[in-house]
Amino acid sequence: MIKMAFRNIFRQKRRSLLTTLTMFGGFVLASLALGVIDGTYNRIVDEFTRSRMGHIQIHARGYLERPTLQKVIRNGREIGVEIDRSRDAEAWAPRIIAAALASVGERTDTARILGIDPVRENAATRFERKITRGRSFSPDPSKEIILGPGLAQALKAAIGDEVVLVSQAADGSLANDVYRLIGLADTGDMATDRTSAYLHLEDARSLFVLEEAVHEIVVVSRSLKKATNLNASLRESLAAFPVDVQPWQEFAKSFYNAMRADSRGHEMMLLILFIVVSFGVLNTTLMSVLERRREYGVLKALGTRPRQVFRLILCEVLLLAAASVVLGAGAGFLINSAVAQHEIVIFSKGVTFGGMEMRSFTTEVNARTLAIPALTVLFSALFVSLWPAVRAARTEPARSIRIF
Repeated sequence: MIKMAFRNIFRQKRRSLLTTLTMFGGFVLASLALGVIDGTYNRIVDEFTRSRMGHIQIHARGYLERPTLQKVIRNGREIGVEIDRSRDAEAWAPRIIAAALASVGERTDTARILGIDPVRENAATRFERKITRGRSFSPDPSKEIILGPGLAQALKAAIGDEVVLVSQAADGSLANDVYRLIGLADTGDMATDRTSAYLHLEDARSLFVLEEAVHEIVVVSRSLKKATNLNASLRESLAAFPVDVQPWQEFAKSFYNAMRADSRGHEMMLLILFIVVSFGVLNTTLMSVLERRREYGVLKALGTRPRQVFRLILCEVLLLAAASVVLGAGAGFLINSAVAQHEIVIFSKGVTFGGMEMRSFTTEVNARTLAIPALTVLFSALFVSLWPAVRAARTEPARSIRIF
């Protein structure tokens, strides 16, 4: 049967080449599309989590459901020791989060205060790279403050100005102090930069009377792929502490949902692509069956059973599909590898997606970019060849020979 299938394929070289190219093109386009989806989206997610929120966050139990100044982590050092023991953890940083009124001269606006350890924050989220004007914090607390560009513009603040913060401390007392503006930090998200004000961790603790407590511990994984395993191991190792350990999919739900929605849109495009490829295979296979009715009539007249004719058609199509998969896998791997090494710039000015600026796209070479197109091409080729195979198997020998 395989010998006959091979002979039939090479007897109609043009038709066989057309069918193979149809499946090959669909495979390569699907592989490239999946590579772009995985590569570009994973890069956006990694940059978003690594530069802002971390891959994992640790809070006091119930903090994310109802954040308050009093819901704090009091054993941050012990938790840090447990994090350092994990091989998948690259860095971690403690934070204090609060709200205050910020004033410069006669101008006042609301501010979201973020108390950070400058050394650990730089190691975890590369905080120094966000400084667009001025400088970052000194290692020791010095009553300094850094503002987001939007908040600085609203306050008409310039480097060197005094910024007055007024809020309420954790013990109920009035929290107020004066800080010198030393820099502007641009996260790339206009909404965040419109309210952000950064203090040294010790200055924030002193302002809000929090002693050694923190509200949040940001953990950065060595890679995005290891974040899930790291989250599971930290939940196990920190089970004795009164804290919640959550991955970025939970504390950044809006960003995660936006990424999933966009990814599903691209998957629908892939589905349409494979439907087009399937119709192309169906068309060429059906035309081949109609043109070869006399051949099938002769086969049946010589004693070939209908199920043997049916298997012959399926075997021909699957051999062409297998050749397309082999060639497509090689081409898909080479193209994805080339694009992964050299990003392709598509926006000169950049577009914002989920608060992240996007200028170029890249790809990722993984099993998914080859396995999904391969399985889809094989199964779609098998499915669309069923009807032509049934028609060939039902060919009436006397009628088909007499007609031709």
